[in-house]
Amino acid sequence: MADVVVADVRVAEHPGAGASAAGPVGAGKPFPIVPLGGLPVVAVVLGGLVAAIATNGLWALDAFHVVSGAIWTTLDLFLGFVLGPILGRLSVPARMELTKRLMPKLVLIMPTVVLCTLAAGFQLARHVGDLSSSYSHHGWVVASFIVVGVMALVAIGLLEPANVAVLFELRKPQPRGEVIGALMKRFIYTAGVTGAMQVATLVIMTRLATS
Repeated sequence: MADVVVADVRVAEHPGAGASAAGPVGAGKPFPIVPLGGLPVVAVVLGGLVAAIATNGLWALDAFHVVSGAIWTTLDLFLGFVLGPILGRLSVPARMELTKRLMPKLVLIMPTVVLCTLAAGFQLARHVGDLSSSYSHHGWVVASFIVVGVMALVAIGLLEPANVAVLFELRKPQPRGEVIGALMKRFIYTAGVTGAMQVATLVIMTRLATS
């Protein structure tokens, strides 16, 4: 990780080198921050979520909660423990190219799966009575709310802003390597933290499912 950060700083100190490094990825050329083609898919998913909550359908709520939670968990574990270390060792041009292709998709995917997981999970717990203080595993439910709530705040409050900031920086005629390096470092470390918290969530969920 240190050698990557040093490389970013060198790009910033030598504008010519930065322009050369950014050249292969088309620095400064417009590219979508939000992939418009994905908006109809998000609209359909959120519409289905609203319908599931409105009808209080047990199967629909369970499906939204489990599927969205599985996608969220998989993304966090993959970004934090697989892609993060790989990204940290790539050259600056390769990292910029990967970032430009991956991050816009995450702008849509992450908020959608977080919202679906939390909304469907809360409604499901309310529907089956898990929110009641008399529930035998009420403490585990509260623990899951705390862990998932913190993860949601991290995903929306740290990961997404860093993601969007990197994309805006890459759209500039001469992206600043030190800014991108700092933001990507924050993104990778934060993804690692949420990945570790996802492990705790899996422990809690399996405990609740087998008790």
